[in-house]
Amino acid sequence: PCCGGAVEFDVGVQKLKCPFCDTEFDITEMPQEEITEPAQWSSQSTQWGAGETDEMNVYICKSCGGEIVADATTGATSCPYCGNQVVMKGQFSGAYRPDLIIPFKLDKKAAKEAFKKHLSGKKFTPKGFLDDNKLDEIKGIYVPYWLFSCDAYAQMTFFGEKKTTWSDSNYHYTKTDTYDVYREGSVSFDNVPVDASQKIDDKLMESIEPFNISQAVDFNTAYLAGYVADKFDVSVNDSMGRANTRLTNTAADAFKSSVLNYDEIKTTRANMNIMSGVYKYALLPVWLVNTTWNGKTYTYAMNGQTGKFVGDIPTDY
Repeated sequence: PCCGGAVEFDVGVQKLKCPFCDTEFDITEMPQEEITEPAQWSSQSTQWGAGETDEMNVYICKSCGGEIVADATTGATSCPYCGNQVVMKGQFSGAYRPDLIIPFKLDKKAAKEAFKKHLSGKKFTPKGFLDDNKLDEIKGIYVPYWLFSCDAYAQMTFFGEKKTTWSDSNYHYTKTDTYDVYREGSVSFDNVPVDASQKIDDKLMESIEPFNISQAVDFNTAYLAGYVADKFDVSVNDSMGRANTRLTNTAADAFKSSVLNYDEIKTTRANMNIMSGVYKYALLPVWLVNTTWNGKTYTYAMNGQTGKFVGDIPTDY
């Protein structure tokens, strides 16, 4: 109420205490917030089976808006996106069921070791940065993804240059020949991922790719035990633009690699017609850790299947 920060229960004083302005509150003094109905999932594939969601709860983080699903045994936890303490709000309500899930292959211990390895050898990492981090706050979360598969017919035009140089006793000469280079053909894409969560940076999620989708299994709520799962808040329609960009860029790179023996090559036009496009809804395993250093939050991510670890490191200037 005083500064807008998220208060925490302080064991020492048995009161709610703000870590930002140090104000203390009796629990009975805190205003009660109305609990809103969580957003619905909009996948058009599979519905939940009878009784399948009875042992699932949902919470909404009041700091960042994260909407997280966990099993019924989870009473309180910390938000995997911003680190603030949250309490489960109520039963999980009707939503569309994921088609696939990749179970976690690596545990929290592996994530901690990967975090330390990520920092090791970085000469300009601030002294004490690793020691001050709360590694126990690492959270395993199933991040929602849309997986796009399609056949595509692409047409690409490139600008190419070939240069020839020679000299005589008076001058240096450069002859430049320019070319229009054309390529067209069919390309197939299988399970191109686009993360469906607004709370986490798309570039961070793309950086921990690739996931081995061939190891995905049919979704079962039992895989959520001990972990939490984000509910998507980016619809499949809103994700199609990003998917199309990834498809077009990948096709352009593939076609460009066939344009050889030029000194310079640039893409001037790229058209692609998508055919037989289908999508699936999947949950993919990610370890997240949020750390604060000098008032700035740093978010790190590790692929829970392959162990690839990414994230920016602060610099000791």
